[in-house]
Amino acid sequence: MSTARRIPWVVKYRPRKVDEVADQDEAKKLLLPWIEQWLRGSRPAKRAALLYGPAGCGKTSLVEAIAREKGLELVEMNASDFRRREDIDRVAKVAASQTSLFARGKIILLDEVDGISGTADRGALDAILELLEATRHPVVMTANDPWSPQLRPLRDASLLVRFKRLGLRDTVSVLSRICKAEGVECDPEALRVIATRSEGDLRSAINDLQAIAEAYGRVTKELAQNLVRYRDRQYDPFEVLRKIFMSKYAWQARQAATHSSVDHEMLMEWLNENIPAQLTDPEDRWRAYEALSRASVYMGRIKRTGAWDLLSYVYDMVGPGVAFSMRKTRFKWTKYSFPQRILVMARTKKTREVREALASHLARRLHTSRSTVKSDIIPFLQIIFRHKPEYAARLARGLDLTEAMVKYLAGPVANDVLRHLRSRRH
Repeated sequence: MSTARRIPWVVKYRPRKVDEVADQDEAKKLLLPWIEQWLRGSRPAKRAALLYGPAGCGKTSLVEAIAREKGLELVEMNASDFRRREDIDRVAKVAASQTSLFARGKIILLDEVDGISGTADRGALDAILELLEATRHPVVMTANDPWSPQLRPLRDASLLVRFKRLGLRDTVSVLSRICKAEGVECDPEALRVIATRSEGDLRSAINDLQAIAEAYGRVTKELAQNLVRYRDRQYDPFEVLRKIFMSKYAWQARQAATHSSVDHEMLMEWLNENIPAQLTDPEDRWRAYEALSRASVYMGRIKRTGAWDLLSYVYDMVGPGVAFSMRKTRFKWTKYSFPQRILVMARTKKTREVREALASHLARRLHTSRSTVKSDIIPFLQIIFRHKPEYAARLARGLDLTEAMVKYLAGPVANDVLRHLRSRRH
């Protein structure tokens, strides 16, 4: 067998042009103008792009095609290369701060950033954020699951570009083109079997095609059915919601819920946010929220008693329960949104931490409970701090409040209170 023959087809037929990347027009519309802005010499507001979507949908291939088509040098690191701060500083940070000698510019590609651990790889995460501040070139990151809590700082700093799972027609088209190029006899129905069982993972589909073709010299429907197995996929939240609302059978809705890339509680948040967008009839919405509330009741019992066997009922409610609430509304394509409650919680995390610290501090000094401080004392202190800055400064000094606590209580007039506080100290 020749060397060319032994080259994996996923490498041999990797897209060389942007137009060859299948079925990702929306992603291209977002990413290409962002890259062009860098090439014109202006830095976009978002210093990085985070490409996310299921495995084998073309995230890395699109970046490589852009680099090749635009004449850019590609500096690529995968998850195993940037587990430590030193790795980022040694490779990516140096490359991001220097001009390219032989190319028009550079793209820094950090592949599979969702492989970073929020605790063990804390130094690497901080180094990436510092890289985004210092870079002179576009930084592109990829992830299968971008919704992990540890990735929130990267999400906030990045242009989010979603890649969808490839459709059956596009997967079959690519497989057919490869068969023609390789001179392999293939049955169109066999390609449909391979494409269906790959669940939108083009990389897996090409590998399956090559395995059958090289072993048997042809690709038939019978061979594909006997040799290719269904992939056990996880779906991102957008796919899960769409599959739930499109389900015709209970098992389909439940399978979608149990194969979610986010946990059951986060899935409930996604449903809570997007039920009104998908279900236009008031009665349908009522039934959906009734199912969701029952799921919440079961979750409460699980947390109180540790009876995890009840989790099966949670999935019954968020899957079939929500799916079959849709009786009058006709399904239509809807743009789903990230749960706003989670975004608000993330944005107000620091404020809530200051509030909790203030409650604990005052509870110790005033010999009362934290809940009493939060409900009865903090609201009155906020009124005093926002209307009597000089008196508030005296209180802050007597209660030994930190600057963060003063800012929380004083709000828009915090600078006045702090000025009086400093003048008293001097």
